[in-house]
Amino acid sequence: MFGNIGATELIIILVLALIIFGPGKLPEVGKAIGRSIREFKRAQSGLDEADEQGGAKLPPKDGAQPGDRPEK
Repeated sequence: MFGNIGATELIIILVLALIIFGPGKLPEVGKAIGRSIREFKRAQSGLDEADEQGGAKLPPKDGAQPGDRPEK
């Protein structure tokens, strides 16, 4: 997806980010993006491990709990 972004494009993006966020906020924005990427990777690897073990344990969408009996 980002394979054809060159050095010129990266410099333009960084200059725009510096103008928009300012030099004081830019490190905070970078840290937040880094944490988000790390969290996403951690969650992704957790789902991959759950798939290998027989599927992810997700709650039902209707709000019922796994031991609930349907009403008649």
